[in-house]
Amino acid sequence: MKTAEQYKKLTISEFTKAADIYETDHAGIYEMCKDDYPYIEAELSHIEYQDLLDCGCGTGPMISLLHEKDSSRHYVGLDITPRMIEVAKSKNLKGTEWIVGDCENLPFDDESFDVVICTNSFHHYPNPQKFFNSVKRVLRSDGMLILQDYTAPVPILWLMNHTEMPLADLIGHGDVAARSLGEVRGFCENAGLQVEKLKRARKMRMHLVARKKRIEVI
Repeated sequence: MKTAEQYKKLTISEFTKAADIYETDHAGIYEMCKDDYPYIEAELSHIEYQDLLDCGCGTGPMISLLHEKDSSRHYVGLDITPRMIEVAKSKNLKGTEWIVGDCENLPFDDESFDVVICTNSFHHYPNPQKFFNSVKRVLRSDGMLILQDYTAPVPILWLMNHTEMPLADLIGHGDVAARSLGEVRGFCENAGLQVEKLKRARKMRMHLVARKKRIEVI
């Protein structure tokens, strides 16, 4: 069993190699990430927001799409891999910050963001509850988390987590585990986030929308 730091080192190694091809037509398995962008965009279209954080942003493809549609907002991309952030910074997107950091310990003040998005990086987090706790802390009251990642029925998840992901790690991928809908609901509840939408989508995708509940002052 690997430690959290060992998983994170594998992730950095994997995505350092992938950074320069991540948004090209030669990105291999990473090209499937493009399938998730419409889910994120559709949810964001219903939300009024100014400050958005992309956790595990990679080279920033999701922020690039959002920025192209509305450059007046403040976007922040966070990724644990320095090379990913170097490539993202080279885009020179106005009003956008790119930061190297750990999604399990978000390096931001309390209540800094209206929205946090996370696309296809969650299965790399060895301490998922820490991620949800940290998201809750940096979200403003009534703020939203939109997360897209892998999931499957529990028997298939068991096979993935005990065969496919360990094999991927042998070649240096840094995958930790795909989570069930029940596990994710539990992470949200423990963090104090209210689940508004949680479902399995096509291609073994999980789609989560959760809200930091507004504190009513009596």
